[in-house]
Amino acid sequence: MSISVERIWWRPLDREEKIWVTIALIWCLGTFFMMPVWHVIAKQNTPNESYKVSVDDFEKLVTAFNEKYKVGMDENSGLPIVRPPAGSDVYFAGTGIWQWSSILELEAGKEYRLHISSIKGGGVEAWQHGLSIVSSKFNANFMIIPGYDYVLKITPTEAGEYGVICNEFCGIGHHLMAGKIIVKG
Repeated sequence: MSISVERIWWRPLDREEKIWVTIALIWCLGTFFMMPVWHVIAKQNTPNESYKVSVDDFEKLVTAFNEKYKVGMDENSGLPIVRPPAGSDVYFAGTGIWQWSSILELEAGKEYRLHISSIKGGGVEAWQHGLSIVSSKFNANFMIIPGYDYVLKITPTEAGEYGVICNEFCGIGHHLMAGKIIVKG
């Protein structure tokens, strides 16, 4: 017994399938070409300044920064409140003990160079974190990877308190990583 196999085992597309394939192709090409356009014209570009740094060296920078510009302590979290001068380099880190290195107090309308990375804490290794600055009018998300110093140029435009959370699961205390940035008018 022999079985004959058709040479064309698939059937040609009918009119409806051609329409859907065309729509999908146009959609894919549109989103593909919008990515570089959006990168150039939007104000949502990721930082293009980053450095390889040891975790210990970055921790020293954060500690020295916090000691130099400390203006108080937060009652709830026990974190130092630091107020750096406008235009300065600001060192901010996620720690291995699931908290932020400080609470920042910045001035509205002034530019800062925010250096972010991950450091050890309480004898716990540095973890990968996600920095998410959240408010009703502003939202920023950046990855924080140990051993890398990412520099973000930020200019807060409105006074208020901005929530800072970790948006990358970093272990058992991930839910505790909530902080804030205070912007004075």
